[in-house]
Amino acid sequence: MVRLDVDPALLVETGEQRQLRTVLREVLSRSCGPGQVREQAASPRGFDRALWDRLAGEIGVHGLAIPQEYGGAGYTFAELAVALQETGRVLWPAPLLPTVVLAAEALLASGDRRACERGLPGIASGARTATVAGVLHPARVTAERGPEGWVLRGEADFVPDGEGADLLLVAARAPDGERLFACTPHAATCRRTARRVLDPTRRQALVRFAGAPADPVGAPGQAPAIAAAVLDAGRVALAAEHVGGSTHALDATLDYVSSRTQFGRKVGSFQAVKHRLADLLVAVEGARSASSYASACLAARRPELPVAASAAAVVCTGAYRLAVTEYVQLHGGIGFTWEHPAHLYVRRARADEALFGTADDQCPRLARLLGLARDGD
Repeated sequence: MVRLDVDPALLVETGEQRQLRTVLREVLSRSCGPGQVREQAASPRGFDRALWDRLAGEIGVHGLAIPQEYGGAGYTFAELAVALQETGRVLWPAPLLPTVVLAAEALLASGDRRACERGLPGIASGARTATVAGVLHPARVTAERGPEGWVLRGEADFVPDGEGADLLLVAARAPDGERLFACTPHAATCRRTARRVLDPTRRQALVRFAGAPADPVGAPGQAPAIAAAVLDAGRVALAAEHVGGSTHALDATLDYVSSRTQFGRKVGSFQAVKHRLADLLVAVEGARSASSYASACLAARRPELPVAASAAAVVCTGAYRLAVTEYVQLHGGIGFTWEHPAHLYVRRARADEALFGTADDQCPRLARLLGLARDGD
């Protein structure tokens, strides 16, 4: 059994965090309605750059969990989780997850001060978008020394925001071991092709490297450890987003059944509907608890993080799946139309299930971490 061994204060929302939530909800509610989200996702870059700059500059979202020495605000992931819940609530299609979570965590986990000094300030200010390649999925990328330094060859598929990111952090096989490289993509040496994916608010791409110049990040052989850290951070971040999305689905469904009338009665007054909403509320609150614990473990860099991250992934993914199912079904016929916002949430929930490993992947990992199974079982 995992013992809760984090500062209890990290599990309670602070006044600053509540203020951050209030400000973000107000801003995002005006800028990210369902129609606006569809328009942003269909735009050439896939998100509203003005809103991106505002959240980075005025509110400081991008630098919340980045140390002050690298241009960030010096808070913890607990504050960033609040922002992720709110962006997940409205399905903001901007590459916040790959930039401020995956790429930033990869740089910090490398322990390479020079790489952090070069990459993190731009991320914290919102001036640069970034992502990781060859970390979330197996890739065939090799690194070799050229006349002017390291170059990358090969390809990485389903790279989050791979088509538009300004900085790629690539896991590649080098002669001295598997390691991470920082690559600023150029069309001549880095071909990026958008993939057609289920969720239009979360873009992915195939990236082909043909002698792309790159700088090593961290030590040789460090890539697997960095990848493990990035994956756990991604699971915790995704859990926070799923809490936000599940909460929206519950609130929207409750509003609908409280106003919709059938057979002379409010739909929400039927006992069967009450039971389904009660079950959904229990699932959402359970997800909120799992996400809060995982965020606290990541904020405090606790050794329990791998267990907490996988547990949150299982619980929050399951709650989100249930939430979007009820979102569609309890809206009746209108909920099954493509024009209804529920389908954006269905697509996000289904696509996210496999982003950092499905529940079927996480459960055996949990068993191994808890000593209930051996490697290979």
